[in-house]
Amino acid sequence: MNSLIALIRKLYSAAARAAGTLQSPFLLFVRLYWGLQLAQNGWGKLQNLSHVTEFIASLNLPAPGFTAAFVATVECVGGGLLALGLLSRFVGLVISIDMFMAYLTADREALFSILSDPDKFTTAAPYTILFAALLILIFGPGLIALDTLLLRRFPYPKQIENAK
Repeated sequence: MNSLIALIRKLYSAAARAAGTLQSPFLLFVRLYWGLQLAQNGWGKLQNLSHVTEFIASLNLPAPGFTAAFVATVECVGGGLLALGLLSRFVGLVISIDMFMAYLTADREALFSILSDPDKFTTAAPYTILFAALLILIFGPGLIALDTLLLRRFPYPKQIENAK
């Protein structure tokens, strides 16, 4: 019995190490795919600000012109930074807030159906970008990112490092 448990532990440990090697490539894929999608979406909004402004005005949000330009810029620049892996956790936070606000203002019914009708929540437009942004916010950009490269080149000062 002990040898069976030892074998299971050994197999589990090997599987966990193998899966761990996929973490950075997976985070790179998430950043590239959804970051570029978001940047493209933001660029499209910037090219059609009048339509975006009209839509935001139809939601009765304040300052629709400013809000449209702000959201389009956040999505375009944030998506690009996310894809590059630069300022990743900050961008993950900003994009998470952006997508949560998209749920709250444009897909309120889907947001409030998260428990009663999860399919409605997960098929709403903001879901995949929100999920990707939360992944990067929580797990970081991975080893294949400009953040990681810059931290290797310019490590934290000792006093900041010790405070972590």
